[in-house]
Amino acid sequence: MTIFAYWRRPWHPLLMIGMMSLWLATLGNWPLWQALARLPEMQGAVWRSLLPLGMVLLSFNLVMMSLLSWSPWRKPFGLLLLALTATNIYFMQAYGVVIDPTMVANAVHTDVREVKDLLTLDMVWPLLWGLVLPGLWWWRQPVKQVPWRPALWQRLGLGALALALLVLTLRVSFQDLATTMRNHKSVRYMINPYNTAYALARLGLGRAAQAQQPLLPIGTDAQFVGTQADAAEQGPLLVLVVGETLRAANVGLGGYARDTSPRLTPLRQSGEVVYFDQVTSCGTNTQVSLPCMFSSQTRTDDRDAHNLENLLDVLQRAGLAVTWLDNQSGCKGLCDRVPHADVSALSDPVLCPNGACFDEVLRQQLPVQLLQLDPIRRARMTVAVLHMMGSHGPAYFKRTPAQHKHFMPECTDQALQNCDRASVINAYDNTARYTDHVLAELIDFLKQQTRPTALLFVSDHGESLGENGLYLHGMPFAMAPSEQTHVPMLVWLSKDWQTRQGSSMACLAAKAGQAYAHDNFFHTVLGLAEVNSALRSDVLDLGASCRSAR
Repeated sequence: MTIFAYWRRPWHPLLMIGMMSLWLATLGNWPLWQALARLPEMQGAVWRSLLPLGMVLLSFNLVMMSLLSWSPWRKPFGLLLLALTATNIYFMQAYGVVIDPTMVANAVHTDVREVKDLLTLDMVWPLLWGLVLPGLWWWRQPVKQVPWRPALWQRLGLGALALALLVLTLRVSFQDLATTMRNHKSVRYMINPYNTAYALARLGLGRAAQAQQPLLPIGTDAQFVGTQADAAEQGPLLVLVVGETLRAANVGLGGYARDTSPRLTPLRQSGEVVYFDQVTSCGTNTQVSLPCMFSSQTRTDDRDAHNLENLLDVLQRAGLAVTWLDNQSGCKGLCDRVPHADVSALSDPVLCPNGACFDEVLRQQLPVQLLQLDPIRRARMTVAVLHMMGSHGPAYFKRTPAQHKHFMPECTDQALQNCDRASVINAYDNTARYTDHVLAELIDFLKQQTRPTALLFVSDHGESLGENGLYLHGMPFAMAPSEQTHVPMLVWLSKDWQTRQGSSMACLAAKAGQAYAHDNFFHTVLGLAEVNSALRSDVLDLGASCRSAR
């Protein structure tokens, strides 16, 4: 009998379970084994250190497969495991990310444009050997039919033996394994496919708990304490610009060697712009950072902020006109109760080629959206939030128009690992320079207004550009590199605004070198918007000491 003929004979279900479990524990966790092998403490003792973890994974796989892989759904269940595993392998290998709950939440809330940017030809190979080839075997391999009663006892027996092996291995090697997991937390989120299962479970439980909780109001005492204009169009205008994926390390205003801030630098030198160069984000991805920025709570608060109203609700409750313009993947629920507009797919042949818009569309659409707001509210003050596409990767080259590509050659491959690092940085720096241009255009627009105007810009999180093999963002905050958490922030105030509030740009400039965080955003905006509430903290309002008392 040939090997092929033997292979085509029906296999016992337990043998199928064993083969799938072995696959998942070995090749299915290839990024995990590579990461562990690179750890300093593993040098000289790789196999002795990795073998216990391999036994733990194999035993756990056998237990889970014995319980879950039954005939009616065996084939689709196996394909699902292979698909999750192969996809995770690609993203962990290509970008150095880990699969944790926030990463999965970010993926769930992404849009078609972002998905298209992440789908590259480089995915073909891991999907071929990780899904297609083993998936074909799993689907086509004949399986021996075993009556349900013997099958149940056989599975229980296999599960019991595997569980005993798991307990024995942990008893012998627990101290070493626990030390490794404690010292290298990212390793926990590389165990395939249970990283995804854990993240999805956490996400699902969080959503279920959130759905059962009513939205709680905040700032019910909020009051506008400024002077109301006689005419609606003369009310002050505050523009809040939320940057995307712009890290402080590549901003010229912060001392970066390259001139990525050619238009804002002269404004800073003349005292018109204050740049804060020691700002820390409250997350490493938009899904976390955006709600955190607009929350009244700090990043370290224990309470869940998802069932609380946000800054926009407080501003609107105080009687201000509030609007949100989005050139990104949405406001993450923040703007649901205020006027908002998605400008990311307008039919402008210059600013929106190929179905996606450059950030200058925000400057173009801002006056249009302002005119649609309630004139009574506009007479007090208007707060407009502009959510940029910014430096969103991996397709950095898509974020800048041709005339703004200053640093060349730039990486035009969405699989960043295929480009030399210099071209990746060129493409990213072009986005930073283009953000400088967009902000300068917005400031020019605000200068033309006959009313007091102000602009506050801060990025939602940073980005890794190949440092230590990491690309993109989304690492768990506790282990994220500074490139993903150190973000730029700046303020521009018109002369009329400074006069109205008694604001001192020199005072702000003197404070600019201090350490701040997204935690300051909520309170600083309330101060700028002339809204009083028990929620607002003078300590966290970075401009409070630089304004005259009202």
